[in-house]
Amino acid sequence: MKDIIIFGASGFGREVAWLIERINTVSPTWNILGFMDDNESIQGEIINGYKVIGNTKDVSKYPNAYFVCAVGASKIREKIINNMKNINPNIKFGTVIDPSVEMSDLVAIGEGTIICAHTIITVNIEIGKHVIINLDCTIGHDAVLNDFVTLYPSVNVSGITNIGHASELGTGLQIIQGKKVGDYSVVGAGSVIVKDIPDKCTAVGSPAKPIKFFE
Repeated sequence: MKDIIIFGASGFGREVAWLIERINTVSPTWNILGFMDDNESIQGEIINGYKVIGNTKDVSKYPNAYFVCAVGASKIREKIINNMKNINPNIKFGTVIDPSVEMSDLVAIGEGTIICAHTIITVNIEIGKHVIINLDCTIGHDAVLNDFVTLYPSVNVSGITNIGHASELGTGLQIIQGKKVGDYSVVGAGSVIVKDIPDKCTAVGSPAKPIKFFE
């Protein structure tokens, strides 16, 4: 079994620990060494049976371990990953996929990606590095999810869509075929995307429309 450390000890981090336990019940793969978190107040605590063993500065203490970042916010996750790489350029990232996920062999998945239970991923799909696909999502043919994308629970991504770098799609969102979400954009829960969403905006509604732009 390979050692793994979960960065982020909040709610989603605990869910990722459970995901890894589910993987191990089917095929023993990962030995969870514990959590890491930059919250100094929880250092040394035991959370759901696993100890908080350090923060970002400590990644170099575990040169043989794999890491997975369980922080839902895309831009924060990207910053954490970049900091970890700066501290240890040789850091290794694990990819964890719940055993209940239904997925063809025609799917490319980057390192550090987390795919949660009961998601369906069909054919000819590209999923980047450090992507989070939460519970009960669907992803259709020829979709592209770029690095650091976050899909919250029950997002439906139709075919031939392109979800931009470090964008976030809120719970229950739907996007019709052939549409694009720009880089670093956030689209709110329950939204329906029927037109392309530009870069660096917050969009909401049905149909989804930008309500705020940011740098």
